[in-house]
Amino acid sequence: MSEAAARWRRSSFCANAGCAEIKIDRDTVSLRSSERPELTVELTKAEWEAFKKGIVAGEF
Repeated sequence: MSEAAARWRRSSFCANAGCAEIKIDRDTVSLRSSERPELTVELTKAEWEAFKKGIVAGEF
C-alpha cells in the first residue's frame, strides 16, 4: 500500500468522538485516539499480528 493510499480509519460502531483509529502502511500499523490525534503508537506488522492474536485469545 502506498503512503498516498494509507489513511486513518475507525470502526463504524464508533460514535463521533473518542474513537480508536488505525492506519496500515506497507511496513507499519499506526494507532491513535481521535481525541488526541497528535499522539500515535507505531507497530511493526509482526507486533500488530501478535497483538491481534492476544485479543482473540482473551489476553486483554
